[in-house]
Amino acid sequence: MFRIGLTGGIAAGKSVATARLAELGAVVIDHDLLAREAVAPGTVGLAEIVEAFGDGVLAQDGSLDRPGLGALVFADAAARSRLNDIVHPEVRRLSAEREAKAAAADGTAVIVHDIPLLVETGQAGHFHLVVVVHTPAEQRVRRLVEGRGLGEDAARARVAAQATDGERLAAADVTLDGSGSEDDLRAQVDTLWQRVAGEVAQEAEADSA
Repeated sequence: MFRIGLTGGIAAGKSVATARLAELGAVVIDHDLLAREAVAPGTVGLAEIVEAFGDGVLAQDGSLDRPGLGALVFADAAARSRLNDIVHPEVRRLSAEREAKAAAADGTAVIVHDIPLLVETGQAGHFHLVVVVHTPAEQRVRRLVEGRGLGEDAARARVAAQATDGERLAAADVTLDGSGSEDDLRAQVDTLWQRVAGEVAQEAEADSA
């Protein structure tokens, strides 16, 4: 099993890289999806969020009002930290379950943990390889405004709520440039995959010798 931690700032192009890795044969564990699972109706996670933030964070159907909660925590570092303390341990538990299942099915699997807050949560040392998709912060703000319809203040707040470009780059074993076209980023992923596949093949050969 070869474990990759993949991260990048919001609107950096991480989803393009993740999709290409999945196409090439990686097992992708999406921590954003796990975070949604961790706070689904009926979970301990959702109950703890309501206890911490009140019934106002619930939608009419009893699910989490994610936009409402997001607006609250992006504007308040202490609230964001409180939310992370609830959600992150549950996400780590769920990701460990997914990884164990994938490894049991294929001992030579390449498992990619797609973690937006990998650096912020101190997980950089937990992987064979940390891959950062890097696009400069100002370009990411423009993508959020022009491509996702956010106001500029909201876009800057989302970028500021994450690690800085420098902090992510310092944690990277491999940096992929997400500032160009999607095709260019996919080509970089293909090159990375060739390297990783070679290392996995060498390890498998050594283990069988």
